Amino acid sequence: MSNINGKIYALNAITPMKPWKTLVLRGFFFLLGHIKPLQQDLINLSFIEFARWVVLPRRQFPFLGNGQVKEELQYDYLLFFSNFNGTWNQYIDAFSAVLSKGLNLVWRWSEKFPGAVPVTPFKEYIARVQFDTDYYYTAYPHAAANDLKSAHIVQASLDSLSQRAQACTPEQFADAYLRFVLEVQAHLGETGEAPIVF
Repeated sequence: MSNINGKIYALNAITPMKPWKTLVLRGFFFLLGHIKPLQQDLINLSFIEFARWVVLPRRQFPFLGNGQVKEELQYDYLLFFSNFNGTWNQYIDAFSAVLSKGLNLVWRWSEKFPGAVPVTPFKEYIARVQFDTDYYYTAYPHAAANDLKSAHIVQASLDSLSQRAQACTPEQFADAYLRFVLEVQAHLGETGEAPIVF
């Protein structure tokens, strides 16, 4: 599937909205961008690499000229882009369980949105409005967001050990090294392809 690159899955969705609803949604996005506690639940979902909503007004749709017929669209469109670690089902389940109120505030303005809870109609909706991603950039395709966080912890601990080692006796170094290994052992993950989940 083109949406998967290493451990990273890309989800893109586009949903139509009546134009008058766009103003309300833009107001909510403004509040979300300026009131940091409203972002906390999304930030706490550590398997999300990236998530963004974009409103595309019907009269600002790209028009290239050169023989392209200008479209008369009835709806504005809400575009959702996200990269995450794990399976599609895990992602939608987590969104529904943790962010249902926020998702309802964003997507309720889209046509035929069933709500984020219960999860089955929500999954059916996302499957209908999702489109495949042929290309996208990920700096570390074989490492999940948590792998990167763990790598920073291991590197900081190793740097600290390196500084202390210069003034250690062999016995002190052995003790410091053992403490280092115990400290980082939970952060020594494995990069590579994501496991296949059936």
